[in-house]
Amino acid sequence: MTISHAPPARESDTAPVSHAGDAGPDLQPIVPASARRTRVPRWLRRTTGPVILLLLWQLLSSTGVLPADVLASPGRIAQVGRDLVADGSLPSAMGTSLQRVAAGLLFGTIVGVGLALLSGLFRIGEDLVDAPVQMLRTVPFVGLIPLFIIWFGIGETPKVAIITLGVTFPLYLNVYAGIRGVDAQLIEAGESLGLSRWGLVRHVVLPGALPGAMTGLRYSLGISWLALVFAEQVNADSGIGFLMVQARDFLQTDVIVVCLIVYAFLGLLADFIVRSLERLLLQWRPTFTGR
Repeated sequence: MTISHAPPARESDTAPVSHAGDAGPDLQPIVPASARRTRVPRWLRRTTGPVILLLLWQLLSSTGVLPADVLASPGRIAQVGRDLVADGSLPSAMGTSLQRVAAGLLFGTIVGVGLALLSGLFRIGEDLVDAPVQMLRTVPFVGLIPLFIIWFGIGETPKVAIITLGVTFPLYLNVYAGIRGVDAQLIEAGESLGLSRWGLVRHVVLPGALPGAMTGLRYSLGISWLALVFAEQVNADSGIGFLMVQARDFLQTDVIVVCLIVYAFLGLLADFIVRSLERLLLQWRPTFTGR
């Protein structure tokens, strides 16, 4: 007599059949954590901190914790700012200061980028340029103001010269590092495609150094406003720094704060322009934008 044995039941044979359209009672749709969070507009998140700081400032001024002779209240500063705009002194000072920064930034960019290209692309250029630049950049540019006054007088030239000096070194360092940081495999790939030396510089080296150049430009813009503050407080008869010197002599803290706010907003505007330019020129580079 032959006994037939049935094959052992497999898990797939005993599991319940799932039909299309049937949803199991324990199954939940998977939702990313970022989608579960309540979305708050980014502009609102970015303005929350300054608004809280402004309200705290106003509260301390209203309660007398922060005396007016130490720091004026936001309301008083807003009134003084309107008065300076109405009589034309603030727009005129802003125009003068912007001209000085633009001239110093232009000359500093030409000098800094030119030296970085010479030092980064040529070994003999590095031997001749890099060591003197590294020595000069350790000298505080503010300490050179008396020497610039002796050399160039008390006109516009020493003010533009000090801004130029402050702009040159950050651009040089970042552009030079960007050139020397280009991946050697990209150079080999360009050579295998038959690119000449100048073709490699144009199509490989310079695009690879562009992120570093944009970073250097952002640093240079910040330093240019710092240099402007020092330059305009030495033998100046116009500009935002001149308004600050006059306000200091008359103990007008409200005018000083207005000038500092103008400096901050001009620096923020300049940084926004550079970041917009960076997004335009570096569209090919994937970046992490935060979560």
